[in-house]
Amino acid sequence: MALEKIISVSGKPGLYKIISQTSYGLIAESLEDGKRLPVYSHYRISSLGDISMYTYGDDAPLAEILWSIHEKHGKKELDLKLNDAQVREWFETVLPDFDKERVYTSDIKKLMKWYNLMLKNDLIEKPQSEEEAAAAEEAPAEEGKPAAKAKKSTKKAEATTEGEEKEKPKAAKKTTTKKAADDKSKSSAASKSKSSAASSKAKGGGKINTPRKAS
Repeated sequence: MALEKIISVSGKPGLYKIISQTSYGLIAESLEDGKRLPVYSHYRISSLGDISMYTYGDDAPLAEILWSIHEKHGKKELDLKLNDAQVREWFETVLPDFDKERVYTSDIKKLMKWYNLMLKNDLIEKPQSEEEAAAAEEAPAEEGKPAAKAKKSTKKAEATTEGEEKEKPKAAKKTTTKKAADDKSKSSAASKSKSSAASSKAKGGGKINTPRKAS
């Protein structure tokens, strides 16, 4: 887990793991006993990912110091019963160039407690190098390639659907033509019938009854 998810809360002992965010702040879980507590926005919190220690050169990120301790001691917890002189002497084997004036013994003892808690919860991880971080950023881009292929397949499917839709009007056109032919045939038959009726009427109309002369 990234150290950004591990926090210390002012006035609260130990370390906490961020579980979720809320409208009022955070929900955090203690690494010591697993109990959860609300962390309100006005609380003073520190993310372990933002913490570093003074050296005579560049400041040393906490993640690198934790990993140096892990390489030295493995899965063995640190002895918290050392006196002040022993604590500083031990820390010099972990971070030889730490600033002896600005790094207090209380800071080192707190670091030792944090290390034991994180070791207990299996949270000690090797920090990523710049090359590894860059490779991790490029990985999602590689994963996106199949999505592009799927997009092409979708376009092909759309083109097929459009082709099918274009063929449907042809069938409708044939039906319309047939219907028009039937209507034309019916109309022709109706016209023929009317013509016959008109012809018959015309013939019948030619017969005029001549009045008989009175005898």
